[in-house]
Amino acid sequence: GGREANQVSDDYRYQDGNYEGYAPNDGYYCGGDENAHEEDAQSDVTEGHDEDDEVYEGEYQGIPHPDDIKEKQKKRAPAVADEYRDRADLMAERMEDEEQLAHQYENIIEECGHGRFQWTLFFVLGLALMADGVEVFVVGFVLPSAEKDMCLSSSNKGMLGLIVYLGMMVGAVMLGGLADKLGRKKCLIISLSINAAFAFLSSFVQGYGFFLFCRLISGLGIGGSLPIVFAYFSEFLSREKRGEHLSWLCMFWMIGGIFASAMAWSIIPHYGWGFSMGTKYHFHSWRVFVLVCSLPCIASLVALKFMPESPRFLLEIGKHDEAWMILKQVHDTNMRAKGEPERVFTVSYIKTPKQVDEFIEIQSSTGTWYQRWLVRITTTFKQVWDNVLYCLTAQYRMNTLMLAVVWFTMALSYYGLIVWFPDMIRYLQEEAYESRVKIFDEEEVSHFTFNFTLENQIHRNGEYRNDKFIGMKFKEVRFEDSLFEECYFEDVTSSETFFENCTIISTVFYNTDLYEHKFINCRLINSTFLKEKEGCHLDFEEDNDFLIYLVSFLGSLSVLPGNIISALLMDKIGRIKMIGGSMLISAVCCFFLFFGNSESAMIGWQCLFCGASIAAWNALDVITVELYPTDKRATAFGILNGLCKFGAILGNSIFASFVGITKVVPILLASSALVGGGLLALRLPETREQVLM
Repeated sequence: GGREANQVSDDYRYQDGNYEGYAPNDGYYCGGDENAHEEDAQSDVTEGHDEDDEVYEGEYQGIPHPDDIKEKQKKRAPAVADEYRDRADLMAERMEDEEQLAHQYENIIEECGHGRFQWTLFFVLGLALMADGVEVFVVGFVLPSAEKDMCLSSSNKGMLGLIVYLGMMVGAVMLGGLADKLGRKKCLIISLSINAAFAFLSSFVQGYGFFLFCRLISGLGIGGSLPIVFAYFSEFLSREKRGEHLSWLCMFWMIGGIFASAMAWSIIPHYGWGFSMGTKYHFHSWRVFVLVCSLPCIASLVALKFMPESPRFLLEIGKHDEAWMILKQVHDTNMRAKGEPERVFTVSYIKTPKQVDEFIEIQSSTGTWYQRWLVRITTTFKQVWDNVLYCLTAQYRMNTLMLAVVWFTMALSYYGLIVWFPDMIRYLQEEAYESRVKIFDEEEVSHFTFNFTLENQIHRNGEYRNDKFIGMKFKEVRFEDSLFEECYFEDVTSSETFFENCTIISTVFYNTDLYEHKFINCRLINSTFLKEKEGCHLDFEEDNDFLIYLVSFLGSLSVLPGNIISALLMDKIGRIKMIGGSMLISAVCCFFLFFGNSESAMIGWQCLFCGASIAAWNALDVITVELYPTDKRATAFGILNGLCKFGAILGNSIFASFVGITKVVPILLASSALVGGGLLALRLPETREQVLM
């Protein structure tokens, strides 16, 4: 009878929620005082008291989780199992848990401080963001050389310029979604590994098709890194530091553009920086440049191995102890760097949201290996798709749609103009070049040997008899209505050279690249073509335009003042005013482009536009991170960044088609998009006072 009475007493102790002195109400910190009757219990917290009542830091032995205590309490009380509860009730309970966690996590991050750990992660993730900036510029820099090396047509050149953005668009959506299910660190490693592998491979492949494929997959990899980087870093920052330090992180995109411009300027013009293997395999200096541009990605990938997973993500999926250990590591690293190693991490447990979606694992004895992997893959992608749809639910629909419009209009204008500026400068150069053309009419030359370069010339109604053209280079040369009789062409290389309405009699072409398409409406009588040159032929000294590298370099450097201003003011004036103000100022800058009638003027207006627009980009990155909860953050960022890359593809295509035709359409389109996006951005909610949900 006594034993039964004691058992009943124990039952009430469980049900009252006072088992072993533990209070079930969720709190952030656990004090060091213990009740006298608990002396026989083994402490699981990380701080305690020795005999002299001095605080010491002990070894981690497993943290009592509040959910575990509740589980014990419910064992003796009738309860409804989760599988029989309504899903709406489970989701409501999870949302309540997430709100409690958000405020607790903010307090924990403030206790951990901002120091050595965050700055180390800042540089590691900065290298990944730098790799993204490099990827945008690589193809534009190698295109003049690659088009000669791979004999690219105009359509092929256009496809090569757009394929990187297409890969980035797919990668942002796919890998951003996976980061909310598999983890920030794991997906960022996957993203950077894909980019590094295929960027490295693309420098060695010879064929256009394989090179195109490598750049597509490389873009897919680096496209996924952008949403992960910002979601990852934001989860180690407190509210008061988040806007400023995410803006500082954006500077690495600028550094990537400067790095790519400087490397292109110093490597590509050096034709000797390469090698050949026979007549089929050529590794020219532009391929060395592609190889060097993969270094930031590789460096970030190596450094990332030493960084932990985001503890906020781990808490979201119920991995409480792992998250606690990482937060303790952040705290101890920062305290040691500040000279306060004795400071103890006082957090004993952290609220963990209720887990609703559970992954069903097939045991190794069930089915074949590919069936198990198929279930894993389909389940993961279903969860990613559910996250995508969640961003369009009533709670987030309006914010998502407004952000989508702002991202799209910003990308359409920015990327369109970034391509349009170099094309316009090149067009102005070509106009100046054509104005210096030399015209020769009715010249008669016989028994003469040409062994020098002809450039930017037009020969009309000429007669050439018994002449030899040996070891020559033709650049921008046109022969019109001319006669070639018993002439001999040997080892001739040509660029933009054509014969129109010419008569060619008893003439031999040996080892030349004067192919059939270069003879337009010509009559070839008893003429012979022997051993035509194979492939395409480069002359870096002539074909590479140093001014284009300078334009990109100055355009990247010009965003430095905007980056500094946005970082210092992001938390003072707010994200919304930053976006709206920057976009409206950028729209005003667009109108000055009507006065850009020279190369120097176009360079100046480009620098002004880039410097004004960078603040909007930085604020967009920050507000996108803050508007969505942890389990949807990378997914939402990936969707919006994918839409941004779609806008870049449209902008590149539309703006480039008007080069040399009119400036009115590109300028009006860019300014109108910026004004519309900037005004709409002012209707977004301000997030600078919010904790990360």
